[in-house]
Parts: sequence; C-alpha cells; structure tokens
Amino acid sequence: MSPNSFGALLMMASMASFTLNDTLIKMTDGAVPLGQMLFLRGALSVALILIFARWLGRISFAIGRADWSRIAVRSGAEIGAAYFFISALLNMPIANVTAILQALPLTVAVAAAVFLGEPLGWRRMVAIGVGLVGVLLIVRPGAEGFSVWSLYALGAVACVTVRDLATRRLSVSVPTMTVTLMAAVTITLFFGAVSITEPWVALTPRLSVLIGGAAVLIIGAYWFSVQVMRQGDIGFIAPFRYTGLVFALILGFVVFGDWPDALTLVGAGIVVATGLFTLYRERRVSGR
Repeated sequence: MSPNSFGALLMMASMASFTLNDTLIKMTDGAVPLGQMLFLRGALSVALILIFARWLGRISFAIGRADWSRIAVRSGAEIGAAYFFISALLNMPIANVTAILQALPLTVAVAAAVFLGEPLGWRRMVAIGVGLVGVLLIVRPGAEGFSVWSLYALGAVACVTVRDLATRRLSVSVPTMTVTLMAAVTITLFFGAVSITEPWVALTPRLSVLIGGAAVLIIGAYWFSVQVMRQGDIGFIAPFRYTGLVFALILGFVVFGDWPDALTLVGAGIVVATGLFTLYRERRVSGR
C-alpha cells in the first residue's frame, strides 16, 4: 500500500472516530455545560492515553524546541476547533455542521501548497473543487439556513486548518502518542478553567456513558488525525475528509431521525466520487 493510500485509510478512520464522538456529544442535548463536558471528557481521555502509552511504551518528552512550538500551536488550534465545532454541533443538525467542515480539504490543501510548498496538481484541485460543489448542494446556504452557528463552524474550519499544518511540520521523531496526549491535556486544562465560571450539573448514568464513550472515541480521533498528516501528499489525502459527511448523514438518520432529501443525497454522492477519483488517479500515476 502506498503512503497516499494508507493516509486515505487513516483519514477515513479519523473521520469515523470524530463523527461517532460528535454523535455522543450531541446526544447530551446541551444538558451538560460546555466547559464541564469537555473537561470531563478530556480528563478521562488523558487518563486512558497515559494507560495506553505505558502499555505501548511509545511516548517521549525529549523533543526539540521547534517541535514544542509546533505542538503548542497545534494544541491551541485544537482548543479553538473544539469550542467552535461543539458550540455549532449543539445548535445545528450534525449533517449540516459536518458539511460545512468539508471545506477543510480545500483549505488544508491550498494552505499546504502556499505555506509548505507541497505539490497540488490541477486534477486534484479540480477534484477538491467538485467535492466542494457537492457540499454546497447539501448546505444550500441562504438567508434561512445560514446562522451565527454556521459562522462557528467556519471558525472550526480555520482552526483545524492551522492544526493540520502544524502537525505536518512536526519532525518524524516526535511520537504520535505524545502529540495526542498534549492535545488532550491542553483541552482539559483550558475547559477546566472555563468550567469554573459555569454552574456544574449532576450527571445521570446516561450522560456519564455518553461522555465516557466520547472520551474513548476522541483518543482514536486525535491519534488518527496526527498520523494522517504524516502520510503521503495532503492534496491527495485531504478529499477523504469528505467521508466524515457520509458518516454524519448515516448517523443523523439512524440516531436523530434526520432523513436527507434527494439533493442532499446527490451532493453526498459527488463528495464520495471525488475521493474515489483521487484514489484512481494516484494508482494510475504510481502504476499500481
């Protein structure tokens, strides 16, 4: 399997983990204040990561100053992404907010080409653009559908773009588990401070299970999101972020009873087709 193909699989795994996590968070239906919820999820995630790291023996803090700076930028962007995205998620249908985030393949690929000098051929750029058209068919922004929460989702797009570029600049010697742990610790500390300003609520067994499950899923999401930025070309891998939309459409129907209309299904089909096209092109170019 080529680095690009492996990166595509990692991206799909990352999107599945994030979407399942989002589903559990949305199922809390705003019953837990944002700061408390993200603090509890983060604290449990940190504990589990430390257990996994001890078991696997793949964590190290002997990292150079430049890489610590990149980890700091990445962690800060992770905080912003969590705040903006979950705020939007709790106030919008999961498929809608996820669809807005599908602008990320375009923003990440273009930013990588501009700031990191990575190649971005015209065929890949066209594929990303066509995928974005599919997203617009789903979102159909207008006076009624575009709200302040849509702007929060766009804020998450900006933060994740910065996060992914910072990850791309990390040295290969920096353990993925270390980066995952620092992201979880930073979010836990930040939202722990935020939770002090909010009234805490007692958790029911259902809420405890939802937050606990989200904590487990977010570990996989963090880990995959770090690994995927270390594989292949961003321009090739980025379109596979569109699979998050497919997962969101399925979970939105199964869990929340949101059935997409015909135009939404057409848009989702276009999104999937762009990913398949880039995979086909990569195999043609590599001769596989």
